[in-house]
Amino acid sequence: MPFTRDDIRAAVERAGDEHWKALRDHHEDAYPNPKPTPGDVCKAEAERLNAMGLGDAKDFDLVETHVERVASEVRLSHVFTYKPLTLRLLTEPFQGYG
Repeated sequence: MPFTRDDIRAAVERAGDEHWKALRDHHEDAYPNPKPTPGDVCKAEAERLNAMGLGDAKDFDLVETHVERVASEVRLSHVFTYKPLTLRLLTEPFQGYG
């Protein structure tokens, strides 16, 4: 089943409060020229992961999503579990959504 905005948001929340705060602050601190909302970022990231085929990959479970602020953008990386071997895998960081 493809990832949704809510799946990515839940993964960010599972990573810890500091990751959700980084995503929220990325939007709010840019006032009066706000950046994409946390929901916009989560939706775009779900679409990006689905385009890579990860949303329908039955052997992978999304564990958490890490967010860090880098200048005027955010960098996201995802932790997946590869179920057949019970391995945790970290994606290459994706930077954008500025």
